[in-house]
This record gives sequence, structure tokens and C-alpha cells, in this order.
Amino acid sequence: MSVTVPESLGWSPQPVIDWLFSEGRLLDDNSRFVLQLAHQLVACGAPIERLLLTIQTLNPEIAATSNTWISSTDSIVPFSAQHGTLKTDRYIGSPMQQLFETEKRVRQRLDQLPEGAHAAYTELADDGFTDYLALPIMFNWGLGSALILSTKCAQGFSGTDIENFRILRNYLSPIIEVYSLRHLSKSLMNTYLGKRTGEKVLSGMIQRGDADIIHAALWFSDLRDFTHLTETLPARQVLEMLNEYFEFVSAAVTARGGEILRFIGDAMLIVFPIDDDMCQRTACNAALDSAIDAQSTLASLNHRRRRHGEPEISFGVGLNVGEVVYGNVGAPDRLDFTVMGPAVNRTARLESLTKTLGCNILFSERFSELIDTPSSYLGMHEMKGIDGTQAVYAVCDS
Repeated sequence: MSVTVPESLGWSPQPVIDWLFSEGRLLDDNSRFVLQLAHQLVACGAPIERLLLTIQTLNPEIAATSNTWISSTDSIVPFSAQHGTLKTDRYIGSPMQQLFETEKRVRQRLDQLPEGAHAAYTELADDGFTDYLALPIMFNWGLGSALILSTKCAQGFSGTDIENFRILRNYLSPIIEVYSLRHLSKSLMNTYLGKRTGEKVLSGMIQRGDADIIHAALWFSDLRDFTHLTETLPARQVLEMLNEYFEFVSAAVTARGGEILRFIGDAMLIVFPIDDDMCQRTACNAALDSAIDAQSTLASLNHRRRRHGEPEISFGVGLNVGEVVYGNVGAPDRLDFTVMGPAVNRTARLESLTKTLGCNILFSERFSELIDTPSSYLGMHEMKGIDGTQAVYAVCDS
């Protein structure tokens, strides 16, 4: 695609615009995009020594992401702003707050700062920058991004420079909107489905019946006395306890390559896929180490909860390894991405036995053969819905 801008504006953004609609729009990494955009502008003669592109996100932890190019190092500095950042002095009173609240450009000469200027300005001035320009980038649902440029030229940005940047911003907007939507899709998939499953869906695995046969170490856990807790505690306190439980379990399993596939009320179904990155033994050891780590964390967490007069958290974990069907099930217009199969059923039944056998972590015979941690044989036990008795094992000191 080729567009034409006026030639009477000094340096011309035309080559940058042509690049945007050819090579630029095909870059799938935001950091690389910002780096190349800066290079394109410098090659055109734009007087910039710093370029920042920030994009608002829809993420439970991150409010916005940004990438900053600095000419002195010709490098990109990435940054993710947590939601809490918006309540700090770093944001309050800043040009970024002004831009996002007014949806209008912000321009400030840095060599003519008023007394009490925000640190966002004074820090740039101390580094020798003379002018600052922030341009809002509008999406079809409203303000979603901003392009921020700074220069060290003694005369700052001229009217011609600002007009060129405005023209460029207009052509940049649809490209950044695509980046934003792509990031939004990945963020929502990772949040609600998990990284591995989200990638499957985004790659086109969306038809009912689409499924893979995979091998995995499996984890199933749930809270003790949860029904009683929901009947006796205020709803908000139950939610806070659930989130606390989910958080420390998540920290233990994701650090070792596990992925939370489903939350089922107070229960968690987690997979440690066996693939090129994780063999059977590695996956089983990772699952067991995660369970031990989570139970250890629980001891210190419950100590704090007792001091605050809160009910303790207790949960059991069933661990297994085997072949599962991993894919889409459901109605034609409402699907669930899950794992199913006999190995999953046995994992859930192992967790149920933790209540009667008095062990917080139980696992199958095949699982015990693949772990490095010494285990104890607890005998043959019946499992609901499964023919015959099954061998059950526990960690020796559990």
C-alpha cells in the first residue's frame, strides 16, 4: 500500500508510512517493531533521540505495556505497568495521565520547565532532552495507545516536526490497533485457558472434536471442608481464601512447567505435558515437587491465617501419569478445552483417597516408578467407578 503526504513539510514521513504498510505491519514482536520504527524515523531525518510506544492491555495483572527506544544505546527498554502503578506518584500528575484522561496531545519544552514539574519531565531534562511530545493513538473503541517522542535538539521540535509526527500517528494507528488486538487475544487466552491451550486455540484448534492424544503427568486437587466453609463464611471471605489457595498452587506448578487447565469450583486440574521439553520422569518429578512445595507453603500461610482468626486451608493432591485426550468438547457454539480419559479419572479418585488415608499427596504405581523421591506403598484400594483395586503410593514422610 502506498500513501502520499505533502512534500512541503521539511523531512518527510513518507518512507516510514510506506514501511508501515509493507514490512512494518508484518513484524509480530512489539519490541522489534518499535526499534525498526525508530530506525526508519532517524533515516528520514526526524530529530528524535527517544521514542516510546505504550499500549493499554486487558490483563488481570498488567494495565499497559511499553517499549522505549533510546538513541544513545540503540536499544529497547520494555516495561509492564501493573494496575497498581496508576495509583503511584509515577503516574499521578504525569504527562501520561494527562494524555489518557484528556485524549489530547501533550507538548512540553524540557528546557523551560515550570517549578514543581513532574519527574517524567525533570528526569528527561537532566539527561539533556529539550522537548517532549506525546500523541494519543485512537482505536475504534477509544484511546488505546500513545506515541511519545523526545529530542535533544537545541531548538526542540518545530511546527513542521510536530505536523509530520501527527501525520505519521494517523497512519500508525491501524497498525498499533492490530498489535493491540493480537496482544489482547493472547492475554485473554493465557488468562482463561492457559498458555499452551491458548496457543492451540489461536492456531485454529477450535472445532468441536478437534483433539490431540498427549502424554502428561496429571494433578487433581481440591480443598477440604469447602462445602462447610461456603455455608458458614461470608461470600467475600470464601473468594479471598480460594484465590489465596489458587495463587500459591499456581506459583508452585507454573515454575516447574505445569499448566492449570481448569478450575472446577475449589478443585484444580493441572497438566505437566510430556513432550520434547519434558520427558516422563521430568514431568512426574516436577508434579511431585510442585505438590510438596505447595504443601510446604501452606504451613506458613496457615500460621498467618491462624493469627488473623481465619480458617486454615487444607487440600489433597492426586498425581498420575498417562495418555489423555486433549481438545474441544461441548455444544456447537459453546466449547470447553480439557483433558479426559481413564488417567484423568484415576487422578481424581487418588485425590479422593487422600481424605480417607490421611495423606495429603497420593499417586499411582506408574507415577511412583518414575519419581526420584522415595515412596511408600499404601496397599490396594477401590476407586469409585473403576473396576478392581488400584495400588496407591505416598511420599515416605507424608
